[in-house]
Amino acid sequence: MFGHLEDFLGTSLLSRPLVLGPLVGIVLGDMTQGIIIGATLELIFMGNIKVGAAIPPDVISGGVLGTAFAIMSGKGPEIALAIAVPVSILAEMVISGLFVFRPMFNSRFNRYAEEGNYRKIEWLHIASGLLKPLMMGLIIFLSLQLGAGVMKSFLDAIPPWVQSGLQVAGNMLPAVGFALLMNLMFNSKVAAYFFLGFILASYLKLPMIAIGGLGVIAALIITGTQQKNTTADDMGFDDMPEGTEHSTNSLISKNDLRKVFFRSLALEANFNFETWQNTGFAFSIIPVLKRLYTTKITMARALKRHLAFFNTAPHGSTLILGIVSAMEEQSCQQEDFDKESINGVKLGLMGPLAGVFDSFFWGTLKVIAAGVGVSLALKGSILGPLLFLLIFNIPHFLLRYYLTFIGYSAGNKFLQNLAKSNIMDKLTKGASILGLMVVGAMPAMLMPVKTPLNIGSAESQVAVQSVLDQLVPNMIPLALTFLVFYFVKRNVKTTWLLLGILALGFIGSILHLIS
Repeated sequence: MFGHLEDFLGTSLLSRPLVLGPLVGIVLGDMTQGIIIGATLELIFMGNIKVGAAIPPDVISGGVLGTAFAIMSGKGPEIALAIAVPVSILAEMVISGLFVFRPMFNSRFNRYAEEGNYRKIEWLHIASGLLKPLMMGLIIFLSLQLGAGVMKSFLDAIPPWVQSGLQVAGNMLPAVGFALLMNLMFNSKVAAYFFLGFILASYLKLPMIAIGGLGVIAALIITGTQQKNTTADDMGFDDMPEGTEHSTNSLISKNDLRKVFFRSLALEANFNFETWQNTGFAFSIIPVLKRLYTTKITMARALKRHLAFFNTAPHGSTLILGIVSAMEEQSCQQEDFDKESINGVKLGLMGPLAGVFDSFFWGTLKVIAAGVGVSLALKGSILGPLLFLLIFNIPHFLLRYYLTFIGYSAGNKFLQNLAKSNIMDKLTKGASILGLMVVGAMPAMLMPVKTPLNIGSAESQVAVQSVLDQLVPNMIPLALTFLVFYFVKRNVKTTWLLLGILALGFIGSILHLIS
């Protein structure tokens, strides 16, 4: 239930196996095993992120249940994997059904908006958002309580060769996560940096932190962002967060904007397949609307405006919320203001900002945080999950907070000047360079997949793996990652990729082709 409550906590990665695994371990009295199992599952599901309408397998339910049964049975990470993959796929179907069901509330949201009743919109947004954590929490609780005895007996009966096959499959499954991450960033212009990361990890044996640092340096040099070609005034930063007011007749206070920021953490609480994040946007901007509109008629018009379709990267949503807050203020002060332009700005900005922020947070920052966190957590260190959360969330929440004020203070001028100076393009390219270097290092560092095959006569046998290592160290993990990437580019569903790699690893282990 805590994992699914992340929809109210700002997409802060509290739902990842790397975080939930240790929590399950604490409850069951074996935190070290929980950390290791959580790190193993994080590798497998690393690329499982919800971007747009893509609903990936539910790593929360699968990870928690898999970790719990693995610790209770004492069987280890390979058993957690065997349980987590099918459970996550089944849970995905349940959650998709909920997202299809939620649009039934839209008529009620619209009725409350017509009444100008913002309080009922707030409560319905929260109540609908709580359906997922309550429902999934109950399902997993009952599964654990009713199935613990049966599952333990079943796991005890599993022969060693099956466990060995599951372990090999588990070592291969991270290729799916790496391929999904590559799909966000990999293109001909920056592909070389993937291979640079792979070479640094395979040949020079550099740790992940060092490769990330080199990636930052490479991104700065290549994009030229270390040269200050624009001034603060040019960028629209002359009025910065919590500085001077947006205008001399400002009606919106700093406290109102802080409330908008905190409410934006629940942007995706009521996500659905019809209007996506619309109720989250309305919920977030209500403190501003309350300040500006004092009659039910004017409040109703504003609420209806903000129940229109909306979807963007949650990490950068506050920039749009700040800009729209400024526009609503102008609309309130100027009778001839074109109110249709408010939704026009929202629709025009949500796509480009989603591309930039999804690329940076999912394709770069999360990759770096996971690389550092998993490498430590696989050794049983609690620093792994802690650094994972800190590396991602310190820049995430700082940026998210200040973007609220930047959007309000600088408005459209800020975005127009960003476009003129090509800084958005530079940031996107720099993020791709850094992210790809880290992803390129991951197959070499985090996928211990080899072949036990030997060639030659009994007297002069040569290990195939030693030959491959002389040619290209970690060739098999690299080839497997690109094989999965090939299928990802052809829109093969993640569920089938997980099942296919699971079967390939299991069969390869039985035939002694892969170890």
